[in-house]
Amino acid sequence: MTHPRQLHGTAALDAMFARARAEQRAAFLPYFCIGYPNHAESLRAIESVAAAGVDGFEIGIPFSDPIADGPTIQAATQIALEKGVTVRKCLEAVRALREKGLAQPMLMMGYANPLVAYGTDRFVRDARDAGADGLIVPDLPPEEASMFAESCAREGLALIFFLAPTSNDERIGMATANATGFIYVVSLTGITGARKELPAYLTDYFARLRAKTDMPLVLGFGVSTPDHARQLRGLTDGFIVASALIRAWERGFDEMRALAGEIFDASRE
Repeated sequence: MTHPRQLHGTAALDAMFARARAEQRAAFLPYFCIGYPNHAESLRAIESVAAAGVDGFEIGIPFSDPIADGPTIQAATQIALEKGVTVRKCLEAVRALREKGLAQPMLMMGYANPLVAYGTDRFVRDARDAGADGLIVPDLPPEEASMFAESCAREGLALIFFLAPTSNDERIGMATANATGFIYVVSLTGITGARKELPAYLTDYFARLRAKTDMPLVLGFGVSTPDHARQLRGLTDGFIVASALIRAWERGFDEMRALAGEIFDASRE
């Protein structure tokens, strides 16, 4: 089921985390790249998973040099680019999903170059008008984010920053002082991609971050299976699954939808 869309931007994310906390689970935010395997099918996938009740979405904007992403997402975004997907078409996709009644928070995930080329203020304003709730920009460090930060603050959108296992106290302080919505916690050093096991150090890693901030923490990179979702209960405020869903999609739409449902159900067990 979807939830009535009465809140927007950071307020929508706050409500999402509060709802998941009340149900004693982590929020599940699947990633989908607009335009993969084609525009219509990417929207169909998001609609289908939204109807299953997941908490929110990371909406991928394809880019030619996705440095943080592994081969699965790189291949998907390249196909989307070859099919003519642009920043504007991704914004139009969010608008179309809202018009179809999708109510969960949607975060636009894209690299800085296409967004700057589009126009920072214009992009943030258009993202808000389309129905997005925040931005995730993997190659945007907080000390260089003033243009995005000012625009997002003005429009009420969240601006998400990343922390990694290698982040020192100064970097943690900088990210938590400037982020809004949540902190994207990278599970490992390296690129995105499905993994069989979650790192053994996650408990200590999260304890170190919790000592520095009370912002919601959302884990990404490597979360792939229903068992991972079970393991994360009580540890993280949310988690993102990307490559595993794309790989399931390659076996068919029903496979992708089934895996998303299994992961969501496991997060509530």
